[in-house]
Amino acid sequence: MDKKIPLTQKKFDELTARLQECKTTGKMEVAQALKTAKEFGDLSENAEYTAAKDAQQKLEIEIARLEEILSCAYPIDPSSLSTKTVGIGLRVKVLFDGDPEDLAEEYTIVNSLEVNTSENKISDESPLGNALMGKAKGESASFKSPNGRTVSLKILDIYKD
Repeated sequence: MDKKIPLTQKKFDELTARLQECKTTGKMEVAQALKTAKEFGDLSENAEYTAAKDAQQKLEIEIARLEEILSCAYPIDPSSLSTKTVGIGLRVKVLFDGDPEDLAEEYTIVNSLEVNTSENKISDESPLGNALMGKAKGESASFKSPNGRTVSLKILDIYKD
């Protein structure tokens, strides 16, 4: 990965903790599973050994993936965020054209690693997130929805979480 990855402090800490867990607890559990499986004898027909080796391979892939992400990632400093324009780490209140004001929606703009639609966390690279990036309060934006329809909206507010 060549590009820098901005993450919320919470997500950065989650990934760091997950990496540490994989390197410690995960490796110990795999080593124990391999040791136990070897005790069953003939490794060529040992399903437990094959499963433990598969788990070891998956763990190593996960460790490599997390190390790669964290080598490029940095936690966003909330105090450095400006609410003048939409950016990663900010919440945006928007009103879609044709909706009454009481149906305004709020989204948090995040990196694609943090997307969570149930929490209205959208990627800066999604059609909606991309349309909002760099826009100011009071500005309008539009984007093409997945079904090809153009959707327009107005930015009502930008603020920090």
